[in-house]
Amino acid sequence: MAANTFSAAFVKTSDGWSGAEVDLSDSEIVDDFGDAVTEALGLAGDELALLCVEVEDEWFAIVRYLGEEEPRVFLSDAHAIQPESLGELFAEFAGVAPDKEGSGLGVRPAGDFELLSDLGVSSEELLELSMEEGVLPADILSVIAERLSFADELDRLR
Repeated sequence: MAANTFSAAFVKTSDGWSGAEVDLSDSEIVDDFGDAVTEALGLAGDELALLCVEVEDEWFAIVRYLGEEEPRVFLSDAHAIQPESLGELFAEFAGVAPDKEGSGLGVRPAGDFELLSDLGVSSEELLELSMEEGVLPADILSVIAERLSFADELDRLR
């Protein structure tokens, strides 16, 4: 995994959000992400959990887990994904192929744009944040964490 990768998971409890850093370095398939989140947070199975990943100044991903439902993923920029990387798994998860020629111009968000809409971040806002020029993935995740009320947990883990 890239040296400048940060990944943490957050679970919504009756007391708010609780977070833990998640090690994705051994992930070989997308199911490994869910296993790592479950292990890091000690999930019982029906909680709402979010996995937040930021890679350098390139891209971020958010994965939403809720009980037995199929996980939902948002990827901030499919163009930034490098083949043979953790990002390639996220691209596969979001249903896009990495841009092997590197010809992608501009930012290309992918995946489920609605995954946070019931929590207070609309698809429009998520896209607008992702496409804002010059804003780092870490800053965007901080804004999202603030809106969803887990910014303190995110800051604690960083």
